[in-house]
Amino acid sequence: MALRRRNRLRLGDLLIQQNVLTKEQLEQALQMQKGTNKKIGEILVEKGFITEEMISRALEAQMGLKTVQLRGLTVPGEIKSLIDGKLLKKYTVFPFEVDPYNANILHLAMADPLDMEAIDDIAIVTNMQIEPYIATRREIRSAIDRNYGEAENIEAVNRFARERAQLRGNVAVAADDSGIDDAPIVQLVRSILEQAVRQRASDIHIEALENKVRVRYRIDGALCTRMEYDNSLLPAISTRIKIMGGMDIAEKRKPQDGRLSLVIDGQEYDVRVSSVPTVYGEKLVLRISSKVNLTKDKKELGFAPDELARFDHMMSHPHGIIFVTGPTGSGKSTTLYTALSELNKDEVNIVTVEDPVEAALEGINQIQVNNKVNLTFATALRSILRQDPDIIMIGEIRDSETASIAVQASITGHLVVSTLHTNNATGTLDRMVDMGVERYMLADSVVGVIAQRLVRKLCPYCRKKRLASADEKQIMHLPEEEAVEIYEPAGCNLCNDTGYYGRKGIFEIMEVNEELQRLIAEGSDSKNLIHAAKRNGMRTLRENGVRDVLAGITSIEELQKASYE
Repeated sequence: MALRRRNRLRLGDLLIQQNVLTKEQLEQALQMQKGTNKKIGEILVEKGFITEEMISRALEAQMGLKTVQLRGLTVPGEIKSLIDGKLLKKYTVFPFEVDPYNANILHLAMADPLDMEAIDDIAIVTNMQIEPYIATRREIRSAIDRNYGEAENIEAVNRFARERAQLRGNVAVAADDSGIDDAPIVQLVRSILEQAVRQRASDIHIEALENKVRVRYRIDGALCTRMEYDNSLLPAISTRIKIMGGMDIAEKRKPQDGRLSLVIDGQEYDVRVSSVPTVYGEKLVLRISSKVNLTKDKKELGFAPDELARFDHMMSHPHGIIFVTGPTGSGKSTTLYTALSELNKDEVNIVTVEDPVEAALEGINQIQVNNKVNLTFATALRSILRQDPDIIMIGEIRDSETASIAVQASITGHLVVSTLHTNNATGTLDRMVDMGVERYMLADSVVGVIAQRLVRKLCPYCRKKRLASADEKQIMHLPEEEAVEIYEPAGCNLCNDTGYYGRKGIFEIMEVNEELQRLIAEGSDSKNLIHAAKRNGMRTLRENGVRDVLAGITSIEELQKASYE
């Protein structure tokens, strides 16, 4: 049943009625709204006063409207053709079906079902009666990208081709007041970035192949092709990204690095750009990060309850050194930033030295390594020690000089946290010895080591249960005669037919006790150290991975990628 106008009520008043918002918070949001085109609901969510889900529940309870889940929903072509994607973005609405009992009624998902202007405009465009449903702003934007994004990209590409043809034929192009933001390449690059963010991509690969340009997104650690264009587009795409990243557009023969910031759906993202020359043209890789993603609640990292308690105990040490280890892309930065956010208090001086600084943390002094002016990890660390620090974070220990200074700092009353690229917890100690650190100093300074990996989580909507094979039980060190149920990926619209949605960490936490201190000082091998750590309660990466497989969180294939035995 379509929404009646007599039910029209301001969203802020409705949320106050539902006791999810205070008058003071609403007044603050209304002040911030002045001079912007943003809806009041967007501002309330951005400020953290409420969540989108709170808005949906309040509207549902008050107005009797139904909530619709748009995840993985694919809209038929006849509905797509009714409305242009730009109009849907303007109002943050999404048409998802025609009423099965009345072909003249269109079901419309809305972030704000009180927006009568949106309802009226959509009704005029479609010549249909509108029945509003409630959905979160995030889900609607994702659904628009999924169903209309490709068409928008194709339109931008076609516009670019037409304009180039006009210029080549010396045909005058009509003046346009819309400015540079309306240029087809600008729109295309913006669309590529927006879709990547909304699809949870960590990296964008723009690759020059022999006959085409391929755009791939790295989602949940795996690359997947999203778009392919004619290779004549590459110079324009490359130039636009270089301009945004502050790079030299004339230099195409040497690798370059750049950086840019952009706001998508009210959230700021930092994008690091890297370009390298290849046989068929430049390849661009854009690494996307945000402060929100890097600073999680520690409970979201994936620790088991006993591991979380161990993590807290290690971080409470007044001095010593804590290592977070793992390969590139294993979530080390997220763990470190989360830990620093926990430790960040007014009475504590935290200084970091990073290459690069991945996210700005309020209240923390962050130093960017700059080799051009000889500001290395080692030189920065020496300067930091004269800055009266309580906690020092070193982005990565790469050489013996940095290793030596870090250990000395930890012994002289500072808590030092750093990363290393090693395969397991005990391997970290061997690496430090290889860098010239004496074993007795390691034994005295190391508080603990956290080795970690990221595994893809099985999509909860399509995973399939089955019995484990004999080989799989052997991999998990389980009795062959035991019937063991595990899950495997299947694929659906929500997970883009991959069978996986999201990632979680698996950890190996070695907290150094007196027995381990003695063994480290004596120079015991890794095998003895592992046995001692396990007696102290440590579980290996493989053991934690097996727990997640048996719990249906991940698959046996992901376990094997994360841990080798």
